[in-house]
Amino acid sequence: MARWNLAELTYDDVRSQPPPEVAVLPLGATEPHNLHLPYGTDTFQVDAIGRLACDRAAGRGARVVLLPALPYGTETNQMAYPLAMNLDPSTVALVVGDLVASLETHGIRKCVLLNGHGGNDLKWYLREAYGKTTVHLFLCNWYHVGADRYGELFEDAGDHAGELETSMGLAHFPELVRLDRADDGATAATRFEAVNRGWVGITRPWHLLTTNSGAGDPRPASAEKGRAVTELVVDRLASFLVELSECPIDDRFPY
Repeated sequence: MARWNLAELTYDDVRSQPPPEVAVLPLGATEPHNLHLPYGTDTFQVDAIGRLACDRAAGRGARVVLLPALPYGTETNQMAYPLAMNLDPSTVALVVGDLVASLETHGIRKCVLLNGHGGNDLKWYLREAYGKTTVHLFLCNWYHVGADRYGELFEDAGDHAGELETSMGLAHFPELVRLDRADDGATAATRFEAVNRGWVGITRPWHLLTTNSGAGDPRPASAEKGRAVTELVVDRLASFLVELSECPIDDRFPY
């Protein structure tokens, strides 16, 4: 039993220790990941990062609580694949908003939205919630935390079910990874140079973009690479949680 992991605590545990300063809410998804990773990949990854970061931060004195991960996210562009389980962006925002309101009721005024799914683009929600809650929200896409080092760690991290995510799977849930079944994660270009170069954005229909929902070659993946990127991300995130826990809220917070 970890005293920072709400799912494992009893009411007696909660009431007998100081209230947390920071709540961490992991956000996952349920969707296909090529032919070799499980539908729960995003949730498994973000939960592992959250657990390890909170454990390390708590060991350094942070008053932090890890909330149970939300296992559903936005899948509107993957619905051509069976059993991709969608929550519209507005629905995700409503769920997160209700949970943030619960934190506010319980006197917790710092919350990290620890996101593990590219479809959960929640920056707009932070803008909409600003000034409407006393809870200060921080959005962290865990896969961006160590991106400055991906060139050292991976041949090509990939976008979805590629080398990064497959390495994470091999490190954290290897019994669910079937790498021998994976395709090469090739992706199709659109007809428009502006879109292909990123000058113009679209929502990408994954059944047209990919062959089997994978974007990025998973075959160079290894558990060692997964452990290396995990250590990098957890170290950085834990340091942030310690700083956030210790930082007093005043009229200039977070500046």
